[in-house]
Amino acid sequence: MAADDVDAWLLATDPALRWQVERDLLGAPPQQWQATRRRVVLEGFGARLLGLQGEDGMWAGGAYFPGGFFEDPANQDLPGQPWTATTWSLTALREWGADPAPLQENGTVERLARTARWEYDDLPYWGGEVDCCINAMTLANGLWLGAEVGAIADWFVEHQLEDGGWNCDWVEGAERSSFHSTVNALGGLLALEETTGGTAATRAARRRGEEYLLRRRLHRRLSTGESVGPFVDRFRYPFRWAYSVLRALEHLRRASALDGTRPDARAAEAVEMVRAARQADGTWLQGPVLPGAVWFEVDVPEGEPSPWLTLHARRVLDWWEAGTGRRR
Repeated sequence: MAADDVDAWLLATDPALRWQVERDLLGAPPQQWQATRRRVVLEGFGARLLGLQGEDGMWAGGAYFPGGFFEDPANQDLPGQPWTATTWSLTALREWGADPAPLQENGTVERLARTARWEYDDLPYWGGEVDCCINAMTLANGLWLGAEVGAIADWFVEHQLEDGGWNCDWVEGAERSSFHSTVNALGGLLALEETTGGTAATRAARRRGEEYLLRRRLHRRLSTGESVGPFVDRFRYPFRWAYSVLRALEHLRRASALDGTRPDARAAEAVEMVRAARQADGTWLQGPVLPGAVWFEVDVPEGEPSPWLTLHARRVLDWWEAGTGRRR
């Protein structure tokens, strides 16, 4: 597929993806991509997901899992968790660039404060819970909607591990950080800085977390130099909670833009992993998708050219090449 054909293929997609292609890959003028972005809540994925919100302000009647999920014995043998509850739905809308105004106007923040409780210890929704990945999404979603989530930001500072990262299993006694937990935590902290500037403590925590990944070249064990696992180059969209070097590089790209810094040379191996996955036609293929119920599909099945992954990968490579001058 010629470059122009790939661009046309990417533009023939949902507004949630198309406005990012216009802005980040094609350099369209702001009035063009902003007009496309406004359509996210009016048509396609964004409008459809907004329409699935319940009267209680939740999606699927639950915070992280659908309401009643754990009461049904049949759910215990499912191959994956559902991706339909409130936190996942809000995260999708935010990542698609949806205008938060419709949710602000219908009182979503207030309704969730009244009705939504975490499955863990029945904790109130906007206070977060004990899981790093859940708290990261809630922090970013709350900032997007205008909820008071400052306590969650402080939680990340307090729960950063000695090695600089985070681990959702800290509550079970884990003392070593997880790549998965760390990339999620970093996403929440970066959203805080993009929205409010953060605090000296949260900014320092974010940079320590990035250093945790960079010291490991985004995919290696510090102790042995071996890869931490096959998941590092299994690229899939939606990302969900899972780590990959592509997801880590997307974080570093955004952080670099915020900080006004060049790409760190220690990310070079990870960049080459992304580059190596590029197909001859200029696309990237969908990897093994995490199983679980969804409201509707937003990308292609495993093994097919993925417009979402192609957007993310091209954006990362453009950032790297512009910042380092390294092209291959």
